[in-house]
Amino acid sequence: MFDDDGFVLLFDGSTLKGWHAVPRVYGSLYPGGPHVHEVLAERGIDPPHEPEKHPAVWTVEDGAIVGRQDEPGSGYGGYLVSDRAFGDFELSLEAQPDWPADTGIMIRRRPDTWEGFQVLLDHRESGGIGGFFGNGLAGFSAVPFAIRSLRDANGEVIGLQADDPATSTEPVTPDKIGRLGHAADVEDFLNVWRWGDWNELRIRAVGALPVITTWVNGLKIAELDTATLESPHYDPEAVLATLGGSGHLAFEVHDNDAVFGEARWGHGAACR
Repeated sequence: MFDDDGFVLLFDGSTLKGWHAVPRVYGSLYPGGPHVHEVLAERGIDPPHEPEKHPAVWTVEDGAIVGRQDEPGSGYGGYLVSDRAFGDFELSLEAQPDWPADTGIMIRRRPDTWEGFQVLLDHRESGGIGGFFGNGLAGFSAVPFAIRSLRDANGEVIGLQADDPATSTEPVTPDKIGRLGHAADVEDFLNVWRWGDWNELRIRAVGALPVITTWVNGLKIAELDTATLESPHYDPEAVLATLGGSGHLAFEVHDNDAVFGEARWGHGAACR
């Protein structure tokens, strides 16, 4: 089924047909590298207990896909994964994440493991929106900017503003920006972001090791060439061997991060 712009519809507006839920289970940090649990153990951090029993809760509400922790607030995240795999594509969706919410859209994801490229939708303190992260791909971070909450006199969150490097929990370093072929200015992003409303996110991926480009409400946010990306332990040949030239799409509900705790997950997110 196609929409008026010639796009193939991946969501029918009323069911999760074409999608399936999987738990947020970790794997290796990078192809051939140590398991995430080994790294957590070295830091004295316990990994999530039996996450495979908690694949997050995915529902359709008022024509939108809604993801929540299983059970809400339990600490367990998960993914909603497309049944189909895609090579070169352009994806268009609308998202309305809660505040705070640590979420994202994975592309070229493996069907049974956690590896894949992630487009960030981290609607939280020191979060990045429209940048990239490598799940199981050396954990690279390639982001143009970070945001934080804008609060009124009563401390209520009323919008977004640029993150403050002096207090940021995840500062945007020159290396993170330098990995991008295009990096939007945070003020341009803030001018187009609609607080408390739906925002259009467009993602384009082209190539076996794709060039990934993102837009928010028509503004080009970031572009990343994963074939030439330089980051510690990131090996393009190993990544291509792991992912292949196509993969699944996935929406994420984050678990309670072992390092950052509840500051890294949030309440939920909706997309359509």
